[in-house]
Amino acid sequence: MRVQALARQTLRNAALRNGSSSSGISRRTFVSAAAPSPSQRPSLTGQNHDRIAHVQQWQARRWQSAAAAVLETAMHDPTSLSQSAIVDNLDPKEAARLDKVRNIGIAAHIDSGKTTATERVLFYTGRVKDIHEVRGRDGVGAKMDSMDLEREKGITIQSAATFCDWVKKTPDPVTGELKDEKYHINLIDTPGHIDFTIEVERALRVLDGAVMILCAVSGVQSQTVTVDRQMKRYNVPRLSFVNKMDRAGANPWKAVDGISQKLRIPAAAIQVPIGAEDQFKGVVDLIRMRAIYSEGEKGEIIREDECPADLVEFAKEKRQVMIETLADVDDVIADAVLDEREPSIDEIKAAIRRATIGLKFTPVMMGSALADKSVQPMLDAVVDYLPNPSEVENLALDRRRNETPVKLVSYNSLPFVGLAFKLEESNFGQLTYIRVYQGKLSKGQNVTNARTGQKVKIPRIVRMHSNEMEEVSEIGAGEICAVFGVDCASGDTFTDGGKLDYSMTSMFVPDPVISLSIKPKHTKDTPNFSKAISRFQREDPTFRVHVDTESGESIISGMGELHLDIYVERMKREYKVEVVTGQPQVAYRETIQNHVEFDHLLKKQTGGAGDYARVVGFLEPTEQAEGTEGTFGENKFESQIVGGTISEKYLLACDKGFQASCINGPLLGHRVLGTSMVVNDGATHMTDSSEMSFKNATQQAFRKAFLAAGPQVLEPLMKTVITAPVEFQGNIVGLLNKRNAVINDTEIGAEEFTLTADCSLNSMFGFSSQLRAATQGKGEFSMEFSHYAPAPMQLQKELIAKHEKERAEKNKK
Repeated sequence: MRVQALARQTLRNAALRNGSSSSGISRRTFVSAAAPSPSQRPSLTGQNHDRIAHVQQWQARRWQSAAAAVLETAMHDPTSLSQSAIVDNLDPKEAARLDKVRNIGIAAHIDSGKTTATERVLFYTGRVKDIHEVRGRDGVGAKMDSMDLEREKGITIQSAATFCDWVKKTPDPVTGELKDEKYHINLIDTPGHIDFTIEVERALRVLDGAVMILCAVSGVQSQTVTVDRQMKRYNVPRLSFVNKMDRAGANPWKAVDGISQKLRIPAAAIQVPIGAEDQFKGVVDLIRMRAIYSEGEKGEIIREDECPADLVEFAKEKRQVMIETLADVDDVIADAVLDEREPSIDEIKAAIRRATIGLKFTPVMMGSALADKSVQPMLDAVVDYLPNPSEVENLALDRRRNETPVKLVSYNSLPFVGLAFKLEESNFGQLTYIRVYQGKLSKGQNVTNARTGQKVKIPRIVRMHSNEMEEVSEIGAGEICAVFGVDCASGDTFTDGGKLDYSMTSMFVPDPVISLSIKPKHTKDTPNFSKAISRFQREDPTFRVHVDTESGESIISGMGELHLDIYVERMKREYKVEVVTGQPQVAYRETIQNHVEFDHLLKKQTGGAGDYARVVGFLEPTEQAEGTEGTFGENKFESQIVGGTISEKYLLACDKGFQASCINGPLLGHRVLGTSMVVNDGATHMTDSSEMSFKNATQQAFRKAFLAAGPQVLEPLMKTVITAPVEFQGNIVGLLNKRNAVINDTEIGAEEFTLTADCSLNSMFGFSSQLRAATQGKGEFSMEFSHYAPAPMQLQKELIAKHEKERAEKNKK
């Protein structure tokens, strides 16, 4: 779509919608706003200086008009505005800038080599001067693992942001000579452990593309599946990089097949390895049929050569597989195949880019980050096949028009819209990471928090490089930065506060599955303890804190034992607070099985204003949606009152009583799931009825009906994936049988096997040490929440008896 056409059509629509008198756009203004008539265009005669100035002014007005037209369409008819139209109407200078920007993340299963690969990226782009390993002997550690705990444990705990420039050698289309093209890459390295899954969620929420790293030995693993689900949730295009090609047992084709079969994404290798295991030397680029070798002390020298003679036939075979896979997802390649014509290099690269951005395909590359081999071709693929910010659709909700969806446009000239996706405490105060989606953010600019309505002035903007920062005066659309002096929560939307009132959807936040009581060891540490708890809650939405109403203890909840252990350790290190923790507690839930009717009367009349409320209705399990076995629906309150026997304000009080009852269930005091309460009759008293009396009556009726409706305790089942050498399979099956686990799948390889099972979280405490003992330290496992299921009857009885005993002891006091 051309500039003039879009501007003319959009402004005409605006004029028709608003009326010519109110719109302020006359026919003459409307035409000139889109494109000047020949008489209005600057004359090309006269002094050269004036001519250039006039032309530049005219071009600026032209692109400004186009931007305004695009914004109008994005607001009022977003479905008709394609990403190609947005790109076509960009100011050429802005288009050139955005074309060279990539916002990417690196995500994978635990120990697949994410941070090691990121370290190589930083080295080859010149961002760091030397390479340091995750578990290196030099005591420095990888750049992106900035926390002491990360370096000690050899794992990534927090996502870390950085930026770098990659210079790609591109052949000139006319002369064929190689020329340098510089790309700016904003990069986020994410954790692999499921306990820190929120770090992956918030990174993928704001990124335009990702590199999914797989182990050449293990292929698709449990956390790979989780990362894939997260990428699909946010529609993030991805490249796949099969790492550890130098390891014994490396088989990249297992990974390629796993992507297609387990992740259900069409995938094809665009490289084949030269050598394998300790003989891995490089890769053959199947698009150009050229061999690529990484040479030099640290793989910094890239040498290209002819494809090795012994690999030519194999490479041709895999190239044909690549073309056939592309033909299934791209019309241009499909036409070439049908015409029995060999697609050109440019056609193949363009098809890979279209299919990748369209979420229809993932190209697979190979290499070894630790051995410094084939990382640079991955960087070339990042700029070749992943989208720039203007090519990705981003939506917001217009709160002035009942949260109507609107499209965000990555133009600097439009009003600012940004999303705060991560908070971090620094020596200079709270550091807020922001992705700028529209407009630009400048130092000293006033912005508005869409959630609170509070206006704030941006005192300082920085670009982050792990734990280092570089100050900048402004950040353009499509970029990622961090700001100081902004009080907000993770997931808040910021706008310019004047022209737009937009709100963006935040990231998905899973519910915690494990809790433990915590208190400072020394009373004098209570202020610092409170500061630490408050800060950790702001930074991590999956870290929850509440005070138990019965015991009065502070309870922290999180995604797993490691998650909570890390925060306990951070309190000790960062706030000098020694704490005492209780035994980990499982986050049980409560539900009912039967339909039960109730008729409850609350009547207290002792002179003066009393309490009177009668509620009649029934309690029943909520219906599960088709195909959601093993899940429990949301709690629902419904009024079926006819004739006004209970007024609207009292029904609202009944709803509040029901919601309060669902927070602390009658059996164990845990949250209630899958329960519906219907009130269909009742009675009021002229003087004694009140909102409080109806709220209390509803809570009492709920408790009685719940206990009569076949109540049961639900326990969280964890999807547990265990990988170990084949000779230990019997030991591991024995460990799981003792825990009454349900084994769902077993995959046996040449040397290792992978077992998938549903295990009760309550039975998995201490499993790590038992697994190490059973496998001589060679086994590993991961867990993530799967679903809630009824706990064994004996366990339910024990839990209920324990809860009742604790309540009785408390009442004695």
